[in-house]
Amino acid sequence: MESVLDLLRQLVASPWVYLLIFGLTAVDAFFPAVPGETAVITAAVLATGGNPDLVGVIVAAALGACVGDHVSYAIGRGGGASRLARFPADSRRRASSEWARRAVHQRGGLILTTSRYVPGGRTAVTLTMGAVRYPIRSFLLFDAIAAVSWALYCTLLGYFGGLAFERDPVKGILAGVGLSLAITLLLESARWLHHRRRRATSRR
Repeated sequence: MESVLDLLRQLVASPWVYLLIFGLTAVDAFFPAVPGETAVITAAVLATGGNPDLVGVIVAAALGACVGDHVSYAIGRGGGASRLARFPADSRRRASSEWARRAVHQRGGLILTTSRYVPGGRTAVTLTMGAVRYPIRSFLLFDAIAAVSWALYCTLLGYFGGLAFERDPVKGILAGVGLSLAITLLLESARWLHHRRRRATSRR
């Protein structure tokens, strides 16, 4: 484990670490299997030792997330829009796509901002926004807010985890990732309960 930490310290001391963070967070936006969030938290934990620069981590993570979201949006706009248009007018899929279009246009900013904190959810939302042709200027504005807030959130989780376990960086990384997972589960549970209550109310 010590050899792994030494390798990580050598990596974060290099300016290439910011490009790595940028790349991982960008790909993570449209391919959730990539550990972009974990990479940001890990870099922030190690930043308590002076390297990498904390502001640099935030900027690289925010830019990567924003670029990745726009790639996902472009994929949805390119392939999803034509697919939605081919659904029969009276089909359930067409009705669902129209519902998604209305929801996105009415509450798109809120949906985009909150989905950034749900692994996989952000990809589904950005693809859908592209498919229903959500205005690109509004997408850019709200996505920038979402990406910056998410980058701050992940970085601060890692940084304070690193401060709490300054003598044991591994525990700091595990604490940061664990807290991130706990918050995500809490948000998902709250969303599920809210959705269940709304369905129960609509049936009455």
